[in-house]
Parts: sequence; structure tokens; C-alpha cells
Amino acid sequence: MFGCVACYVSGRLVLVLADRGKPWQGLLIPTERGAHATIVAEHPELRVHPVLGKWLYLADDAHRFAAAAAAILERIQARDERFGVEPPVGRLPRRRETRPRPRRPRGGGSALG
Repeated sequence: MFGCVACYVSGRLVLVLADRGKPWQGLLIPTERGAHATIVAEHPELRVHPVLGKWLYLADDAHRFAAAAAAILERIQARDERFGVEPPVGRLPRRRETRPRPRRPRGGGSALG
């Protein structure tokens, strides 16, 4: 997503790890706009993202970045409903199918001979 790493929990997009230069350098927190005020009150290092105004942003150079990121991850792990958004139908991440791998012959020999 945006050349970044998107993180999903139970099908909800909950976090985007960004390393592409400002303002795509840090953590993007997908939320509904109605949750911004309460989340920012608890995590004052967060700002509304300057491009994606519907999401919050923790810049990697923010004061107390590591502590703020850890606190946010705790809320996500606790399944705080304010964090995360449902992706539009048809844009869910693909699940990898697990198929049995073909067996290779032991000993490095050819299967033919």
C-alpha cells in the first residue's frame, strides 16, 4: 500500500509502516475521523496526516516515538475499535493458499533415473 507495509488484524487495516520520506515516514494510523479527538487526547504525539486527512500519523522523528508507537500497538492488540478501518469490498488482502509442495527425491538424484 503506497509502497509501504500494511498491517491487518481480523480483516481490518490497522497500521501502515511508512519509510518513504515526509509525510510518509513513520506510522500511519487508519481511523474514522470521529475517533481522532479521543485518540489524539490519549496519544498527543499523533497528528492528522497532511495528505490522508482521514488517518492519523506518528512521524518517525516525533518526541517519544518508540513509547508512543508501543502504546498505540497495545491499543490495536487490545482490539480498540477506534483503530483500524474496514477495507472496501474487493480490496481485502489476498490469502495465500497453502498447497502441498511436490516431493523432491532424496539424495539429490534425479526422479527419472
